Amino acid sequence: MSFRLVFGHTAFATFWTGRVAGTTATLMQSVALGWLVYASARLELGVKESMFLVGILGLAQFLPMFLLALVAGAVADHHDRRRILLVCSLVQLSCALGFSILSLAEKPSLTAIFGIAAIFGAARAFEMPARMALAPALVPRAVLPMAIAWSTLGMQIGMIAGPWLGGMLSAISPTLAIGVAGAIYLLATLAVGRLLFLPIDARPQQVAGTSRLVMIREGLTHLRNSRIVLGAISLDLFAVLLGGVTALLPAYAKEILATGPEGLGWLRTLFALGAGGMTLTLAFLPIRRHAGPWMLGGVSVFGAATLIFALSTQLPLSMLALMIAGAADSVSVFVRQNLVQIVTPDAMRGRVAAVSGLFISASNELGEFESGVVARFLGLVGSAMFGGIGALVVTGLWAGIFPELRRADRLEPPA
Repeated sequence: MSFRLVFGHTAFATFWTGRVAGTTATLMQSVALGWLVYASARLELGVKESMFLVGILGLAQFLPMFLLALVAGAVADHHDRRRILLVCSLVQLSCALGFSILSLAEKPSLTAIFGIAAIFGAARAFEMPARMALAPALVPRAVLPMAIAWSTLGMQIGMIAGPWLGGMLSAISPTLAIGVAGAIYLLATLAVGRLLFLPIDARPQQVAGTSRLVMIREGLTHLRNSRIVLGAISLDLFAVLLGGVTALLPAYAKEILATGPEGLGWLRTLFALGAGGMTLTLAFLPIRRHAGPWMLGGVSVFGAATLIFALSTQLPLSMLALMIAGAADSVSVFVRQNLVQIVTPDAMRGRVAAVSGLFISASNELGEFESGVVARFLGLVGSAMFGGIGALVVTGLWAGIFPELRRADRLEPPA
């Protein structure tokens, strides 16, 4: 029933296709680049220094997003969001081509890889708020929670397929994996381009003469006053920033679990598989009540599963722990996305989405840098344990600091 209600809208179906393709390509490319950087530096610099460089790869993508996030949000609230998505897709496609060329070298230039990664991060800075702000305009408000669940499921499908394909193809050649990712980016670009020909109101109304600086200040004021939204996105930021183990997976696969890029692909895939299974469940059986406790509980389980992964030396147990962590994270993501979309007025969606996207990116890309730095001092297992314990501590603190989040109940759009 929810499938027909949501995908009966051509614009959303097209948007969903582009999101699946874009996420798949991004995760394929991420696995291939992580393995390429780690393998290129390991023999010369050792395990810890190589892990640090993998963390630098995440930092190179995060810094442009951090610097451009507020500007990108104002742009998303001022211009046609479809055109922004198209430009960003073309830039990401060009970056994939650049990565492919660099990977052909016997000893790829890490400086050039980090430079292109920064350009890729800049494109994502503009892409995320435009995408998040555009989604609610594609379906009637009554079916928005279901659309958010299906949109999240599309992202999870990409997170399942992308790492698996990236790992399998990287076992043959990282160049092949990055090249296939580029082809999938092309599909995503075509889907975004099709949106331009559909009757969608993709440019929000703005008061004449409103400057970008005023728009940014209005967005930050709205976010500061909406404590439930601020609590939700900041909880995700700090929990995943500390608890994420993505940057550790190349070294875990090789040094602790005695597997190669295929195993790395499975480790990345199993997290997304758990998240995808939970998201599919939520698409048909969405959370209606007690949203805040569900979110806090999901983050707690995420931290506990990360601890199990940290202490495991067996591939099957490590895969199971990551699957549980992914399912728990999906519950948190579902609640957060609904809260942000439901509470935020359309005129503010780009700016609020920019801050939310910045927090998500910080938890991912900056989290990779954090993992690499901590691993340099505490080792692989110590870094993963630090993250799991940190996620549990953050959950407890946020439950006290943001009582509004703890008391959040219904996930239903207001009339």
